[in-house]
Amino acid sequence: MKHFVYILECSDRSLYVGCTNSIQKRLKEHNHSKCGAHYTKIRRPVALKYQETFETLNEARKREAEIKRLRREQKIDLINCGHSECS
Repeated sequence: MKHFVYILECSDRSLYVGCTNSIQKRLKEHNHSKCGAHYTKIRRPVALKYQETFETLNEARKREAEIKRLRREQKIDLINCGHSECS
């Protein structure tokens, strides 16, 4: 099973970083269900801006933590570049 790290842009233009094994399901949860993160529930709608794929959950969680530590400008650079080698 693949795992994904993703960056969402919220309606207030803030960025949210998360990890999942199903991007489409998680995006739907963030936008429409009570299962979405509280942060995104109050900032809907959200849009998927970036994602990376990993073989294991451990790798994905490690990368999620790395991205969360980036400054906003660095996250935007990552989104604009489109791949992890830019960070």
